[in-house]
Amino acid sequence: MVELICLDVDGTLVGSRGEPSPAVWSAAERARRRGQRLTLCTARLAAGPTRDWAERLDPDGWHVFHTGAALWQPSTGALDTTPLPTDALAAAVGIAASRGWVLEAYSWDDYVVDDDRSLARDHASLLSIPFRRRPLNSLDGEVVRVQYVVPSAEADDAVASAPPGTTASAATSPVMPGATFVSVTAADVSKASGVTKVAGHVGVALSDAMMVGDGHNDIPAIEVVGWGVAMGNAEPEVIAAARIVAGHVDADGAADMIDRSMDLA
Repeated sequence: MVELICLDVDGTLVGSRGEPSPAVWSAAERARRRGQRLTLCTARLAAGPTRDWAERLDPDGWHVFHTGAALWQPSTGALDTTPLPTDALAAAVGIAASRGWVLEAYSWDDYVVDDDRSLARDHASLLSIPFRRRPLNSLDGEVVRVQYVVPSAEADDAVASAPPGTTASAATSPVMPGATFVSVTAADVSKASGVTKVAGHVGVALSDAMMVGDGHNDIPAIEVVGWGVAMGNAEPEVIAAARIVAGHVDADGAADMIDRSMDLA
């Protein structure tokens, strides 16, 4: 039986309906009864429904936010963050301004966007957080991540523009087709580093862990665990990196993999 199950959000737990299905919650409950630990592993912040989903998925587990830059355990309130270097933040602000990209800045549970274009507004809607244009210096807490929200045709350029000393990764959501979210974190921070920390916290070997995802930013975590799973709707590069291919997100592929994990060894 797989001891630790890590699950991406957009395109994995959340499909076109915009929230996890009843089948996902039922499968998660069965897994917890079997003694398995579950981890939400996302580029999103710990706010709005995403924070609630993490707690519902496993209140005693550790959950990865901001592509690995923040880990949180609901039952204890324990928090583990990796801040973005100050010079990298300043560089990212300049890059976004010069390229005309929407830039969001995040603490572990708050974010600001000083832009009111449709990409900024639509992303707030995706997160189910009221849109409010705010200056960067109004962020509550230390910056752990910045994010360019760009048309998908510009995603490669946005990833390549990451300031020195940082890591950039791209993700998409079925709720916002045509948009790509490019996260910039401190160097060596990724979903793989987050999953590795979680495995240490819960005392599980990475070989006994599963990562289920669909996007490019899931690949490092899929490759670092013993059971890397790509959703049926995943990008071709993700499928190539995975050990198992699950069903489509809108066909409850993640729920099926949670149930299937009990028979894997």
